[in-house]
Amino acid sequence: MIRQVKSTALNVRGDKSVARQAMLLTGQKLLDEVLAVAPKLPVRSQETLREQYPGRTTDEIAALLIRTASRATAATGATVGVWAVLPFIPAFPVEVAAETVAVVAIEVKLVAELHELYGVGVPGTSVSRMTAYVVAWGERRSAVLVPGGFVLAIGSPLRKRLSRRLAARTGRSALSLGPLLSGAAAGALFNRRETRRVGQAVLDDIQARSSATGEWD
Repeated sequence: MIRQVKSTALNVRGDKSVARQAMLLTGQKLLDEVLAVAPKLPVRSQETLREQYPGRTTDEIAALLIRTASRATAATGATVGVWAVLPFIPAFPVEVAAETVAVVAIEVKLVAELHELYGVGVPGTSVSRMTAYVVAWGERRSAVLVPGGFVLAIGSPLRKRLSRRLAARTGRSALSLGPLLSGAAAGALFNRRETRRVGQAVLDDIQARSSATGEWD
């Protein structure tokens, strides 16, 4: 009996280890996709944002950006949920991964535009700037210019953290595949809440940093 229990425990630990490795691998692939998409995102400048939202304060514009992004990611989650009524089950994993990349892209764009709005945008090339915003998205804080190729090297702690966050996000996106239209509601609700959480966390850090350094008035 004791041997059977020990054997079962070892098998469970082995299964969990395999699952963690598979999740990390999935996250790494998704991170590569997000890093490839990020430099192509149309990030608006502070001037453009103020022109598009005349008469609004900086904080009001920030709230609108978060609200708009939340609605966009909610719509993406709802769309994947609707697909769940179609008889294309083998395609589901692909669709979930695609939804994750699309949703994260919207959130990274939000992170970048919040920085632009408050005048604390990251300098540098498009790739280095957007890499910093992807890191800020993953860390839920304001961005700093970092040598992206170095900190996101294969096996680096930061890359592992970002990969795990993306893998976890993909797992939660599976809510969209619930029966009938319940998946649409679950996917939309989760994406809306998560985007608001990301946007508010980054905004709070930007405001704290701006207040402390006087970078924004």
